[in-house]
Amino acid sequence: MQLKVLKDIMAANTATAEANRARLDANGILGVNIMASPGSGKTTFILGTIDSLGQDARVGVIEGDLASSVDAEKVAQKNVPVVQINTGGGCHLDANQINAGLDNLPLEALDIILIENVGNLVCPSEFKLGEHKRVVILSVPEGDDKPYKYPGMFATADIIIISKIDILPYFDFDLENFKKAVSGLNPGVLIFPLSARTGEGFDVWTDWLKSQALRQGK
Repeated sequence: MQLKVLKDIMAANTATAEANRARLDANGILGVNIMASPGSGKTTFILGTIDSLGQDARVGVIEGDLASSVDAEKVAQKNVPVVQINTGGGCHLDANQINAGLDNLPLEALDIILIENVGNLVCPSEFKLGEHKRVVILSVPEGDDKPYKYPGMFATADIIIISKIDILPYFDFDLENFKKAVSGLNPGVLIFPLSARTGEGFDVWTDWLKSQALRQGK
């Protein structure tokens, strides 16, 4: 009986995710699901992405957290549309929550929606939201062994961001070993090292992001 309930939950989520994806497609919007552990710099990455894009793309944000609206308030200061979703203890966002978030964003005026998922390297990878691209952020202080510990997350990513690259010299993080581990799980995955503090790497990341948004069109 428990397996049947789990199957029903996942099937319902997938159906709603497909409807979300169709809605994004109809509005010419690129949906990006951003996943990472707490403290990896998800919100800072989003803020840096908004700054780097400038006037080249119209961005909306869906912020997912267990509680509070601290991150959404930071994003709002960039004068972009933002919706806060509090899961009340849930370890991930689901497709129904994203559907509600889309209801509260001006879809006709957006090119990209960045979704900050709840900080977790396990369950967010299991739930489709309707996104076009999945981004996983790993910060240098977290260590280069995370692909071995959380293979499901890295295996389903389209893009991996290595954040806080400016402090690489001060940590025992082997960039080449990390890339080797990731390519073993997910051949062809794109890896963007960058630093929100110095701005290093953001132009490369956002140039790629703009190219994907152009494919969606308006």
